Order: sequence, then C-alpha cells, then structure tokens
Amino acid sequence: MSEFAAPMPVLARYAVMVDVGYIYAAAGELLFGTSSRRDFRVDAVGLISSITKYADESFRGELLRVYWYDAARDRVPTIDQRVVAQMAWVKLRLGNLNARGQQKGVDANIRADMEALARHRAITDAVLIAGDEDMVPAVEAAQAFGVRVHLWGIEPPYGTNQAERLVWESDTVDVLETGFLRPYFTRNPVPEQARPDPQAATPTPAQIFGERHNRTTAPIPMVRGSHMSSTGPLPKLGPDRRHVEEAGEHVAHKWILTRGQDNIRDLLPGPILPPVIDKELLVEAEKELGQSLRPYQEAREWLRDAFWARVHREFGIVIGRSRG
Repeated sequence: MSEFAAPMPVLARYAVMVDVGYIYAAAGELLFGTSSRRDFRVDAVGLISSITKYADESFRGELLRVYWYDAARDRVPTIDQRVVAQMAWVKLRLGNLNARGQQKGVDANIRADMEALARHRAITDAVLIAGDEDMVPAVEAAQAFGVRVHLWGIEPPYGTNQAERLVWESDTVDVLETGFLRPYFTRNPVPEQARPDPQAATPTPAQIFGERHNRTTAPIPMVRGSHMSSTGPLPKLGPDRRHVEEAGEHVAHKWILTRGQDNIRDLLPGPILPPVIDKELLVEAEKELGQSLRPYQEAREWLRDAFWARVHREFGIVIGRSRG
C-alpha cells in the first residue's frame, strides 16, 4: 500500500439540511428562467428521495434525518408540505411567509438545528443545501464542535447563486446539476388568454361580431364591471375550465394522501367543504394555475366539483342526484 494512498473514510452520522426557498428558486432559474413558485410544480417527495440517495452514495455512514426548511402563511402547512411531513426520516421545519411572499425565520431555524445537533454530538457531518451568507455563523459553530459541513448548491445558469463566504467556510462543496433536478420540476402551462397575440390588439369587426354570436353556445367569463362595445376591446377571458378541473383533481389527490381515508370520510358525501378546507383548496389551485380564481365564481364551482369527483372516485361513490 502506497504511503500516499487516501485513508478509508470514517463512519459518519450525517443530517441533510435543505433551504427549500433556495433550492426551488435556484432550480426554477436554471430550468425555466424564473424563480417564482407559481410558474412551476415540484415533486417534493421525489426530490427528497433523490437527495437522500445521493447523500447515501456520498457518505459511508448513517443518515440521521433530512431537515426540510420551508415557509407558510401563519406557519400553517400547505398540502404539499403536509405530504413532505409524512415522509420517513424527514423533519418539516416551517418559518412564516408574510404578505409580500417573503420568508421569515427559515434561516434562524437552520442555524438553531445545526448548532444543536453539533453541540450534542448527534452528527459528525452536515449536508447544507443553501446559498445565503447568513448561514456562515451556523457553519462556523458546527465546525467548532467538530462537525464537517458539506455545502451543496444548484448549478447556476450563469455566475453564482451562493454567497462566496459560505463557499469558503464549508469543508467541501458539491453541485446538483440540471440532469439531477429536471425530473422533479414541471413548468406550469401558460393560460391561453395570457399569451400575447399581436393581432388581438386591434380586433376586426368580424372578430367582435363573431364573438357575440358564439356566446349562444359557449358563454365567455368576463371580469366584473367590464363592458363591450362595437369599438371597445374584447372582454377579458376567465380561466380555462380544463386547467381548473385538473388543478382541483390534483389538489384532491394530495389532500387524500395527507389526511388519509379515515379523515376524508368525515367530509362525505359532500358537496359542502368546511371553510378552512375550501380556502386551502382555492389557494393551492391558484398556485398551480398561476392566476387568481377569486373574480370567477363559476371557475370556483368547477374547482370544487373536480375536487369532489376525485374524492368520490377514491371511495367508489357514484353520484346519482343533483347538487343541493
């Protein structure tokens, strides 16, 4: 054996600590050119499983758990966050999401957990997926207790998306590349009415009068207070029904996974949802659609109907009577 051969790595006990705001925003920029969560969906369960597998391949030792740091309004978890919280070996930590969509308390949660784990010698290594320089004191504190800190980042489309000092202070640095992330991120479809149409700026008489005739078979949702004249612009279209129904079914599917069949039976046979659940359904659907449904009462009915259709299929219930 050569005297210069690398020594066998010691057994490690490690935790993976993920700043969700960083990983989602950075991956969104890389894959779609946007950091807004409204513009894409994330398979969080699949992403966490892939990160866990990658860590297992990187370390010779035992995973303590994955810490998933996110934020929610009034710290009330969303359906996606509840699904994550149900995962084995995963600990959901929530900060607050203020009215401006800014995360508060997430960095503090990460620092507190990292320092506590290091102080009590619960881990020998910490994988940190983050980019904020505010993480530097936590890294230094963990290192002072003998913990090795491994910084993982998201491949930047250009430049860098991690604070330089955070990179310097970490013991090792790794990058999660496009191919690793792409299977878990999906771009939300852009509603047809939101796509710019140069020819629609000045409608022709045929377009205006044709729109009027088509109303007899396909009513067009309009924004309250809007008016149409022979010289005015076309009315603003509401949300696409198919997209709304898909969002309702998707939210229902995640809701079933979160609450479980025993709890969901309490709502059957419907069709009235408790106000808290009805509001959560609306908020989650709007996130998926990337637009507000609040001005469109008919669209909200489509959403509820699709939600109940998915729930009834889950329990094999056939609805033979009209809604009351």
